[in-house]
Amino acid sequence: MMVDPSSLPERDSYRLMISAFVPRPIAFVSTRSLAGINNCAPFSYSMGVSSRPMVLAVSVGERDGRPKDTARNILDTREFVVNMVTEATAEKMNVASGDYAAHISEFEEAGLTPVPSDAVRPPRIAESPVNFECRLIRAITVADNTVFFGEAIRLHVDDAVLTNGTVDIHKAKPIGRLGGPRYCRTQDVFELRRPTVTGPKGAGKTEAR
Repeated sequence: MMVDPSSLPERDSYRLMISAFVPRPIAFVSTRSLAGINNCAPFSYSMGVSSRPMVLAVSVGERDGRPKDTARNILDTREFVVNMVTEATAEKMNVASGDYAAHISEFEEAGLTPVPSDAVRPPRIAESPVNFECRLIRAITVADNTVFFGEAIRLHVDDAVLTNGTVDIHKAKPIGRLGGPRYCRTQDVFELRRPTVTGPKGAGKTEAR
């Protein structure tokens, strides 16, 4: 099958995209409104951009032609927190994905615990083992989405999910997003070593990924 995406109805294009671009990490983003309401919502159009400085990007679409609470809060406060979604928090994440009014806190609806962040006003999600406190550095509009680039100025990692100073996925048990209502676990893992590059450029070294 060969498809010209521009020829598809928007809904069909979306469904094909999210089923083909897999698996995707889930950014469980917590924000705070100017009125002081804590918000949290999951987004799977997200990625790491750089490690020094540590920068993450989250793409937030509109809902019924209007900005979602997350987008409005980030633009208003220029701060947000990206929290890891795990097998243990999957159901609560799903509840938080609902279309709630701006004055309703998804923390309360989903039974999640807000805990104070160290350097930003939005709270972290206590049930998440990894939290990136981010300060907005740029927002770019792409079609009906706004891509937020945030520098992580604090990173919190639960010691219980660490092995040799890095996050151990067998301990953290993060999940990924697939198409439709489907998700995936990260427990079936295999390793591939990068090939040794010879010649002047590689000088016989195996590069780290």
